[in-house]
Amino acid sequence: MKVLIVGGGGREHAIAMKIAENPSVEKLYAAPGNGGMADQCECVNIKATDMEAIVAFAREQAIDFVVVAPDDPLCMGLVDLLKESGIPAFGPEKKAAIIEGSKVFSKNLMKKYGIPTASYETFSDYDAAVRYINSDACPEPLVVKADGLALGKGVLICPTRADALKAVDDMMNHAQFGKSGSSVVIEEFLEGPEVSVLAFTDGNVVKPMVSSMDHKRALDGDQGLNTGGMGTIAPNPCYTREMAERCMREIFLPTMHAMNAEGRTFRGCLYFGLMLTGDGPKVIEYNCRFGDPETQVVLPLLKSDLLTIMQATANGTLSDVDVVFDEGAACCVVLASGGYPVKYQSGYPISGLAEAGETAQVFHAGTRRQGDDIVTAGGRVLGVTATAPTLREAIDRAYEAADRIQFTDRHMRRDIGARALRGL
Repeated sequence: MKVLIVGGGGREHAIAMKIAENPSVEKLYAAPGNGGMADQCECVNIKATDMEAIVAFAREQAIDFVVVAPDDPLCMGLVDLLKESGIPAFGPEKKAAIIEGSKVFSKNLMKKYGIPTASYETFSDYDAAVRYINSDACPEPLVVKADGLALGKGVLICPTRADALKAVDDMMNHAQFGKSGSSVVIEEFLEGPEVSVLAFTDGNVVKPMVSSMDHKRALDGDQGLNTGGMGTIAPNPCYTREMAERCMREIFLPTMHAMNAEGRTFRGCLYFGLMLTGDGPKVIEYNCRFGDPETQVVLPLLKSDLLTIMQATANGTLSDVDVVFDEGAACCVVLASGGYPVKYQSGYPISGLAEAGETAQVFHAGTRRQGDDIVTAGGRVLGVTATAPTLREAIDRAYEAADRIQFTDRHMRRDIGARALRGL
């Protein structure tokens, strides 16, 4: 069986390593892949958003199944094009991917179907947004979100109205996030533990994966700028069995039914970003794909065969497949380039990868091959994931492995999982 993975980050590397475990896979391709994925895949120099080239490649190589991992090609309709060419694919169609592609759509969906989320207003007119922010009806602090995709950076927490006014001005008048900020969502600021839950759904059933906790800030103690994620742990200790049952009842199944009712049946991986507030669990955001770096701690704990689950998700038979996870824990520590998420230098040789790989899984995110070397090629360079019977052991093993890897200006947080260990 020939499988093509679209994408080239740490998430895609984790998916590739798991799919490679299936004995029926005779050939794995990645478009474009990265320096580490070349160990499992034949990397082809096609951008994830070059949809025509990807479809043409899949047809030429007689690909049996395509996994579309990133948000951009999903929201652009790559799965639709593949299906039109008779090529089975994992991921939602364009009309369903809008659940991430438009925050205005997703917020309105939740309001219409009674799915708990923060109170909000949406605006496509700048002056109207300003009037709302300056009114007594607007809460403080508040959150301003660009409507469209913004590489995970289009959400700004604003402690004051002045901060919110600047955020709206930057988005709507100065195109800080391009067209994604032409419309905005302004919502109340929620407080409580955050939880990430990835779930497989084929529109008939929802099968959640193990929960996780992301660490977005660049520096220890949750200080510094927001990043794409500096590390994760799984499972999230505040996500109890009782809370999981409540989320299934109040959020997961209602979301699946809502999308069906809208004629936008979702088949793929649906990401639920949750806040466990004093009033119960609420949705912060939806993503239409595997999270990054959540995937790097979730998939190493998956005991079931990933490709089999993906195929069942795509063809509507997910109820026939078991989705089972190890009862242990996992920790992923991200090694980043110094200066990330702002300015950083790339092209530095990386050493210690083989040594780290003896006790952990090393997922490549921003790397490339340069002759016989692997060199840095991005802000988040590597994700080092260890599994163990307990979270404490997983954290210790991940850091022990991470410290074996060296490159110029290497940066990592030293407190991934620390908040979970001390009981949040």
